Amino acid sequence: MTNGHRDALFVLVKSLSKSEKRQFKLYVGRLGVNADAKFLGLFNLLDKIRTYDEKLILASGIVKKAQLSNLKAHLYKQILVSLRLNPVNQNIRVQIREQLDFATILYQKGLYRQSLKILDKVKSTAIENEEKNIAYEIVELEKIIETQYITRSIPDRADELAIQAKELSAQNVMTSKLSNISLQLYGMMLKVGYVRSDEDYKKVKLYFERHLPKYNIDDLGFREKLWLYKAHLWYSFLVQDFLSSYKYASKWVDLFYSHKEMIYLNPVFFLKGNHYLLESLLYVRYSSQFKQTLDDFEQMVESKDFPKNDNIASLSFLYMNANKLNLHFLEGTFEKGLYLVKIIEYGINKHKDRIDAHHVMLLYYKIACLYFGIGDNKTCIQYLKRIINNRNLKMREDLMCFARVLSLVAHYEAGMDYHLEVQLKSTYKFLLKMNDLHAVQKEMIKFLRNLANIYPHELRGEFQKLYTELKKYEHHPYEKRAFLYLDIISWLESHLQDKPVAQIIREKAMAVTR
Repeated sequence: MTNGHRDALFVLVKSLSKSEKRQFKLYVGRLGVNADAKFLGLFNLLDKIRTYDEKLILASGIVKKAQLSNLKAHLYKQILVSLRLNPVNQNIRVQIREQLDFATILYQKGLYRQSLKILDKVKSTAIENEEKNIAYEIVELEKIIETQYITRSIPDRADELAIQAKELSAQNVMTSKLSNISLQLYGMMLKVGYVRSDEDYKKVKLYFERHLPKYNIDDLGFREKLWLYKAHLWYSFLVQDFLSSYKYASKWVDLFYSHKEMIYLNPVFFLKGNHYLLESLLYVRYSSQFKQTLDDFEQMVESKDFPKNDNIASLSFLYMNANKLNLHFLEGTFEKGLYLVKIIEYGINKHKDRIDAHHVMLLYYKIACLYFGIGDNKTCIQYLKRIINNRNLKMREDLMCFARVLSLVAHYEAGMDYHLEVQLKSTYKFLLKMNDLHAVQKEMIKFLRNLANIYPHELRGEFQKLYTELKKYEHHPYEKRAFLYLDIISWLESHLQDKPVAQIIREKAMAVTR
């Protein structure tokens, strides 16, 4: 039996909406095939079953085992063709590609004039919509046709096409260089998180300076500027310059608002830009601006004109709810954020085929922090276990590290001392293995390890010592990242002032907004 989540055809069938399924059946009917065709029978069966079961498919008599692979491939292709014909999927990019295909067919039939007419028109559309890769393909096809379709204007036409090809090629090369550095920096961020030392900082800085191409901002189009801002944003995140990340995330979002047509053509980049802007605002603790940006973001996404499809729905769920949790963390309103837990659990199940494990674990960590904030440490521990026990999570080692540190603190707060010693040893070994044992973590582990030797009347003094020690690292360039994952300072202040941690955070948020 094949796992349903791993079978691409099954996942594709289950992703279809009712209207898409209806359209597929109409499309099959238009093909003129028998209504009992094998691939339609397989489609109907996959639509009915809850999990992919190859034995069940073979037992149905629709297909023999030797033919199943070919039938699945044929059905997969037919579903894609049907989806391509759906008006919902007919965005500018698809329309441009379709017109290029039509022009190619006309060229192959020797109808050069008709082909050139389509190409000239669609080329303008491609350039207007920043689809410069396709525009370059169009120019290259125009050059081929012009060499075979002799007209009096060929000398001027040759110069015009040569200049256009050169300009588009230069713009595409710039876009490629900027997208390459952006992708590499993003990969670093996912794999190892923030820089951990001067050595790390120098490596990232050197990489960034060597790979960032020289440019004149006035010469860059929308797409080149977008990748430029992305590259700067990831660099800023890596080196923990959060004011700079706020600056470039703002440029990213402002770029879309100054080219509103691009929001509808590139909705995913618009969603991501807003998410990183909100993340930057969280890190600089700018709660009032965070709230306003989140409101504007939600209003735009929920507007009737904003593009709608499965991918956008999944990303909107992910970014909207992650940042709603972040707002409650900023304001210390943990209790008010509990309603989000059911929404998120439902959404994770609904969008499980389109959200990667890393982002799911990040949501679990935020939920764990929510329960920690209201003092429900046992539920906090249950969510952290989902992260700690995930053997397949290969990215964001820092998330794994801080999940374990928070688990230690939650075990202590829950009075689960009998688990603490085992947790301490396990966490210490894990951090050493990850080469991620930093000063803040060392001090936390040392404090928790010494708890067994401390008398109750000495506890307050020990909290004060740890607080004094950790305050040194609150603004340290490489240690401050610990406080992004877990507000240890506020936790200690809650013990020293005999107040709930949520109240401490609320008071800090109110002091900032005054």
